[in-house]
Amino acid sequence: MKLCLAFPRSKLKRKMTLQPPLRTPSVQRPTLHCQLLLSSVSAVAISKGTGAPISLQIALAPSFSRTSNGIRIRAQSSNSEIPPNAVRRKQDPLWRGGFSLGVDLGLSRTGVALSKGFSVRPLTVLQLRGQKLELRLIEIAEKEEADEFIIGLPKSACGKETPQSNKVRSIAGRIAVLAAEKGWRVYLQDEYGTSTEAMDRMISMGLSKSARQGRVDAYAAMMVLERYFSMSGKATELVLPKQLELQEKIRKGPLKDADLTF
Repeated sequence: MKLCLAFPRSKLKRKMTLQPPLRTPSVQRPTLHCQLLLSSVSAVAISKGTGAPISLQIALAPSFSRTSNGIRIRAQSSNSEIPPNAVRRKQDPLWRGGFSLGVDLGLSRTGVALSKGFSVRPLTVLQLRGQKLELRLIEIAEKEEADEFIIGLPKSACGKETPQSNKVRSIAGRIAVLAAEKGWRVYLQDEYGTSTEAMDRMISMGLSKSARQGRVDAYAAMMVLERYFSMSGKATELVLPKQLELQEKIRKGPLKDADLTF
């Protein structure tokens, strides 16, 4: 006797449905639409949850360029905040502030010139390098009662900087740190063609060839100062140390006699 059992086919087949793996809910980030302003960034965030716009205002720090030694150099617009003496004299003809020291940096010799009021003259030529040169420039500025350095920046005929420009920027940055301790300022001024102008000036003055060779660097520094004043300081670039305390000393300016404590 054979026993046959019949089962519905639907019960023999089992439908298996693959379930997708569980996923952690992803965080939906708002989309930002940013508009760059002069001193801040405006942003609008659209929340996907509520659909409501969220306005943001993000302040930006002033723009800087950084040299190899870590010194930050501000853009020329900062001259309105910390103006050089030429700008102050232009704004106020009666202003009788500090004096200016012109510097023409060279590989082995550095020319120095001085401006007191409207009188600009060559001062000396230094055959120093490195820290000795930087400290000597500070000593001269203190002796001559100068409160700013106008340092010539090498550029090509088309206005572009040269490999020598980076070296000058590096030295100017170190001088700026020393000068800032006294509240003094350091500016860079395009010096293209000043050596030729200096030689022409000495020839017109009747100086001998030997005298010209020994003083051409000082006269080149004088030409840097004359160009600086002829343009009312508008083409200068402020060298600003990265240390905030030194920046504050520059903004306060040189110490006056009333500020000294004994």
